[in-house]
Amino acid sequence: MDDQFNTTAGWVLFAGIVALGTTVMTGKYFFGEGHEKGGYEIADAAPGGEGSGAAKPINFAAGDPAKGKDLFSKCASCHTITQGGANGIGPNLWGTMGEEMGKGKAGYAFSAALSGHGGKWDWASMDAWLKSPRKFADGTKMSFAGLSSPEDRANLIRYVNEQGSNLPVPAAPAEDAAAAPAGDGKATPAAADAKAAPAADAKAAPAAK
Repeated sequence: MDDQFNTTAGWVLFAGIVALGTTVMTGKYFFGEGHEKGGYEIADAAPGGEGSGAAKPINFAAGDPAKGKDLFSKCASCHTITQGGANGIGPNLWGTMGEEMGKGKAGYAFSAALSGHGGKWDWASMDAWLKSPRKFADGTKMSFAGLSSPEDRANLIRYVNEQGSNLPVPAAPAEDAAAAPAGDGKATPAAADAKAAPAADAKAAPAAK
């Protein structure tokens, strides 16, 4: 009886050792070395691209005040922009470019977020404000979500600037200026005449004797 028990116990122990060894070997084979970092590494976007965090300078020189006037129709429910115009839900915007932020405007009650911001409404600050008023001045009363399109912002700011301000328009960023065509590709009349001149006309006169 004891011999049979010992034999059975021995086989059970042997089977356990084999199972444990199999588990260890399987783990080594399939899982290998542990990784230092989890997940997948994603390469950074190219410098200057959308994923790099670098914002492309806005080209105010390409802004169209006429298109900006059309865009201002979205603002007209809260703002006037005529000289001497009354304040509404928002302040009158005549002559705003170049003024101190959150000041004046016939006593309009600006939010502390804007009146305490400091600085003047120049091209860069107005662009940042129109892109996202809440990011520019957290706590502002202005409920407008902002204009995501740089072209729309350039057009609108050009229009606002012409309403009583007329600050000098910044030059186009270097990359935009470099991309602008040098001309329309058409030959000038003088150049066209030169090309049309017969080859025989170019022969030198006989040397004087």
